[in-house]
Amino acid sequence: MDYILRSIYQERASQPETLGVILVNKREDQINLTDTFDTILLIIVKEAQLPIFTKHYCYENHKVAMHVITEQLLNKWIYIGKNRRIVDWVFHGKVMFERNEYLSNLKMELEDFSYYGRKIKAGIQFAKLLRSYTEGKEFFQRGDHLDAYHHVVKSLQYLARLSIIENGLYPEVTVWSQVKKLEPSVYKLYEELVTSRESIEKRLELLFLAIEFSMNSKVQSCSEHIMEIMQSKELWTIQDLHNHQELKFYSVELELFIEFLIEKGYIIVERIHSKNESIDHRLYRINDTLK
Repeated sequence: MDYILRSIYQERASQPETLGVILVNKREDQINLTDTFDTILLIIVKEAQLPIFTKHYCYENHKVAMHVITEQLLNKWIYIGKNRRIVDWVFHGKVMFERNEYLSNLKMELEDFSYYGRKIKAGIQFAKLLRSYTEGKEFFQRGDHLDAYHHVVKSLQYLARLSIIENGLYPEVTVWSQVKKLEPSVYKLYEELVTSRESIEKRLELLFLAIEFSMNSKVQSCSEHIMEIMQSKELWTIQDLHNHQELKFYSVELELFIEFLIEKGYIIVERIHSKNESIDHRLYRINDTLK
């Protein structure tokens, strides 16, 4: 089978922008890991006109999906955790080609999960937790308990990933099996949500309190990444923050995170006069007293 597939990726492997080629075969216990395809060919390139390009093939009774993705998109998925299958593919896939040990080094980085990488990912996961929590709390206060339940499940998943990150590991597809071993208290919260005999309203009320407590205990460590970036200059506009290369990973959660850090005293709002005397510009700086 490798011989047949080699004809698909060999030409791309010879191109200088190609960094690596990974082959992933379907596992019977996890067929959704490959979107039910028998084989995935993941080709990572330095740059391309499209961040992701996909083709489907078939031979005999086998179906194959080829994904060509840029290094920038791969890094975005790794930091944001939006496509967790990618991490599994990198960890467990068969390396068919790599340039200058690119994939070997990438695997080592994921396994080591450097302190700086943990700070970025923790910040992003916390911002997503904050979004899910605040939206869920609004649904709960309006009496929309099923919508609130959905957001609590999402919040617990982000909390679970944070717990894994804090233990120096990378969140994999099987997050809850990781959490059960590393942070039983977080796993217990999930169990209480889905197995408790209390009314859904009571369960949600207790879970919102527990999540809020966890968020307050993690805010300092999870804001380290953004606070270190903001130390590089005194004042920031919101557009300055959006334009920063690493803060782009926070996407639509960035402004909510900034407002939360203002509420907690980590960031201070500075009012600067504008041309219109009745309105000021709103700029941001870190609270020096918390350094």
